[in-house]
Amino acid sequence: MATTAPSRPLSPEQQSELDDVFARAQAALEVIEIYDQERVDRLIQAIAWAVANRASFERLVRMGIEESGLGDHDSRMNKRMKIRGVLRDALRSPSVGVIETDAARGLVKYGKPVGIIGCVVPTTNPDLTPAGNAIYAVKARNVVVFSPHPRSRETTLETVRLMRDALEAEGAPPDILQCITRPSLAASQDVMRRSDLVIATGGQGLVRAAYRSGTPAYGVGAGNATEFVDETADLQETARNCMLSKTSDFGSGCSADGNVLVPAARYREMLDELENVGGYLASADERAALQRAMWDEDGQRLPGTVAIAPQALARAADFEIDADRRFVVVEGDGIGEDHQFCKEKLTTLMTVHAYEGDFEDGVELAKHLYEIGGKGHSCGIASTDDAHIDYFARHMPVSRIMVRQPNSKANAGSFTNGMPMTSSMGCGTWGGNITSENVSLRHYLNTTWVSRTIAEDRPTDAELFGDFYDAELETAGAVP
Repeated sequence: MATTAPSRPLSPEQQSELDDVFARAQAALEVIEIYDQERVDRLIQAIAWAVANRASFERLVRMGIEESGLGDHDSRMNKRMKIRGVLRDALRSPSVGVIETDAARGLVKYGKPVGIIGCVVPTTNPDLTPAGNAIYAVKARNVVVFSPHPRSRETTLETVRLMRDALEAEGAPPDILQCITRPSLAASQDVMRRSDLVIATGGQGLVRAAYRSGTPAYGVGAGNATEFVDETADLQETARNCMLSKTSDFGSGCSADGNVLVPAARYREMLDELENVGGYLASADERAALQRAMWDEDGQRLPGTVAIAPQALARAADFEIDADRRFVVVEGDGIGEDHQFCKEKLTTLMTVHAYEGDFEDGVELAKHLYEIGGKGHSCGIASTDDAHIDYFARHMPVSRIMVRQPNSKANAGSFTNGMPMTSSMGCGTWGGNITSENVSLRHYLNTTWVSRTIAEDRPTDAELFGDFYDAELETAGAVP
């Protein structure tokens, strides 16, 4: 989205639709906000199944790829497991009435709806994002107005229709979930302005627009996921994880490994292992051709090579690769603003960089890379040394670090780690976001704290101030 005011204002038809959608959303909110826990739990099961069953999701995946021209069928089909994960997390947490009790501190917390949520849907996830947001929103007794990306509008409309039908079959107002049918920049901005909360999953222009809307918003930062390798790493395992992360949905996600940092002594071995798992190592001439195909003269990423198969990426650069190659590998020539291949790629291309010196020198290089792009988002570390992992965690300016896992399949939650399941990942103040957490159920709730008195909890001044406490200064000048 642009950073300036839209050049095309809302049309009369768009204005009429938005007025109607928000009026119906408010009416639906007055119904759902009095539902009990059992009722909302059943509703989220119904809407999740409506989208995540194999027949429905396969149809949505095919629609999305045909409509947008982006993505890979097989790996995108796996995203229906993410819907199951979001449902799992939502079902395990209370959201109505008392949601937490801390007897020792005399506190009881009550969950309340936030109201109308405006959700701007990215073209890369026209089905997963609406389903995940709907599960958490309905669990918290909110209503949602979705604003689809124009390039994948029909897929998002169909996803929301399936969930609306599921709500109606359960006797709940279908208007708990709505989707505007005339999307545009101006329409998305109006959705954000009218809502009580915005969930902005998309590029930095979108996130900045969400923050400018005047509505509380959860946004995501720019991604540039990187795998850091130390001398203890199992390179076969690491290469496989990098491949899984890079090839998921043709590298369209902000968590798809774009860079691998490797000790110089293990650099060639790492390149060999990446080739063994399906990588194509580009020559110097092919690398130069790829740069021309992927970026313009001003360094702006060209959209025609985003989220495409490696064979199509190679053809865009005027060379051919074998049909069994799953991604393209280029060797890094440096890390800096004028080195395009160290930045986010959003396609089936990965850059491998060697670092000289010891482990700590490599971490400094990784920190520099994140200053160029992706600060606050995610990285991985391939290491079996707990001291290295601890050092890495203490020094890296990112919100999530995956240890020996494929980043794009792990950092938004998986069934083999404890990360909250989501399709929206905050990047903290590093990435210009209000949260560094995975956006999940707790972010869709208002919370009322009820406090009762407890036994006095007042430490003495000597306990509080330690060595700095001076009793004489405390009593000096006191009125007799």
